[in-house]
Amino acid sequence: MPPDVRSWFDLPPLLDTGERRMPLVLVNGLAEQPESWYASRVPLSRHFDLKIPEILVYDGEALHRHLRSGGEVTVDYLADRLAVYLDEFVQRPPYHLVGSSLGGQVVLTYADRHPEKVSRTVLLAPSGFHGRENLPVLEGVRRSNADAMIRSVFFHGHHATDDLVEAFRARFQERRWKLGVIRTLRGTVGHSVAPLLPRVSKPTLIIWGAEDRILSDLPGAIRAAERIPGVRQVVIPRCGHAPQIEKARLVNRLISLYLRDRLRVLPAGLDPRRYLDQVEAPAGRGGLLAVSPRIFIGRA
Repeated sequence: MPPDVRSWFDLPPLLDTGERRMPLVLVNGLAEQPESWYASRVPLSRHFDLKIPEILVYDGEALHRHLRSGGEVTVDYLADRLAVYLDEFVQRPPYHLVGSSLGGQVVLTYADRHPEKVSRTVLLAPSGFHGRENLPVLEGVRRSNADAMIRSVFFHGHHATDDLVEAFRARFQERRWKLGVIRTLRGTVGHSVAPLLPRVSKPTLIIWGAEDRILSDLPGAIRAAERIPGVRQVVIPRCGHAPQIEKARLVNRLISLYLRDRLRVLPAGLDPRRYLDQVEAPAGRGGLLAVSPRIFIGRA
């Protein structure tokens, strides 16, 4: 054996720097993967083996082949796609799963079917818990109104940049992409995961945005989530339906600490009970507090 090849086989002691990092799988909602997780990739990669499967690509051949065969794009279909990806291309359970919006439903459905393959879950503004969703995305696609669709997702308008709006306007002109969006909406809108909540058996953190305009009844969704055994919930003030973008530093830190079992005491400003008290209080009793991403207790 050549010396350089022999040296390569002698490398394991150098490469074995400790326990392998836990796989962390990010699952998007109706927004496609690059748009969902651009602010999370680097921070979360520091502690986890990050996986970002593109199980929902609106102009992708897999989705359109499924549609041509008579299939529908449902939460069950997306959970099956996630299962195939993990079984075929990751193969290192148990997994940490993080799901955003519709992705939260996909994560819960997968975890309900395969609890032995799941370690912990984090859900960001999950849909399907309670009440209906306000979906300007549907009208936005039908009328090619990218501006209204994108701005409805955020509390802070500056996140809906001109470049982002222009990018979506361009996508609206692509017939195949638009068809994929409409068929996905048709198959997923109105789906409920409420029956799954009492059956959740893995530690779960839920992060809500207090100014979410997509979820029609946020207080009702928070109360519904209490049916999850041992659930922890936080409500972030001045935040809309995409907390991983609007409050990226705080959300990335919450995810990282929780998945490593290092999330201890949270500030009162993130307490869902305080949020519920404030939104149900008589007018004039004050608004929600802003929260610094550095004040909660936990070791990095």
